[in-house]
Amino acid sequence: MARTGRKLLAFDRRLGARFVAGADEAGRGSLAGPLVVAGVLFDYERLRDHRVRPLALLNDSKQVSPAGRETLLRAVAAGATRIVVRAIPPETIDRDGLHRSNLRALREVLAALYPPAEACLVDGFRLGPQAPPHQAVVDGDERSAAIAAASIVAKVVRDRMMRRMDALYPHYGFSSHVGYITPGHSAVVRERGPSEIHRRSFQALCYADLARIGDSEPLEAARA
Repeated sequence: MARTGRKLLAFDRRLGARFVAGADEAGRGSLAGPLVVAGVLFDYERLRDHRVRPLALLNDSKQVSPAGRETLLRAVAAGATRIVVRAIPPETIDRDGLHRSNLRALREVLAALYPPAEACLVDGFRLGPQAPPHQAVVDGDERSAAIAAASIVAKVVRDRMMRRMDALYPHYGFSSHVGYITPGHSAVVRERGPSEIHRRSFQALCYADLARIGDSEPLEAARA
């Protein structure tokens, strides 16, 4: 088994629990599109042989190529006992705030996993008393198999959603940057204004430029 998969799985197994859940998100730093949060539950009594071998290359989604993430998604789907995904739309993020929306979704995915996990791991965040008992793991997607699996699921699901959005909003190039800030993305926003799936609460320079149009009229005026 490759070193990354062996190390991540060993971290979870050392917890001494049969059911281990991990939760992570994709899209926190995105200018457009949803925040996607995933929870993955592994049964370590059953995660053996043909179920565990495909997880050999499991790693933090940021360390894996797009093709590799698609392959790992299939491996996670085959090895996990349950997977739960929540997509938080831009309007909810703008209304409730990114961090609050993220914590709420992390709580929801962990609570929705069944059977209930004996150990719940979250990448870096403490979720408060409303969440199932959990452990915040710093750099968890590089240490825990369950968290890394959740990061793969969240990233692949979100990227697929954003590529579909490219057909609805073809001018913004979502198929290439999936909503994150790039020079080309910022240039299009300055030229055309934000689309319906851009987050108005994101403090971006391309929005600041738009706000100066028409003697600091709001963004709605810049889009008109």
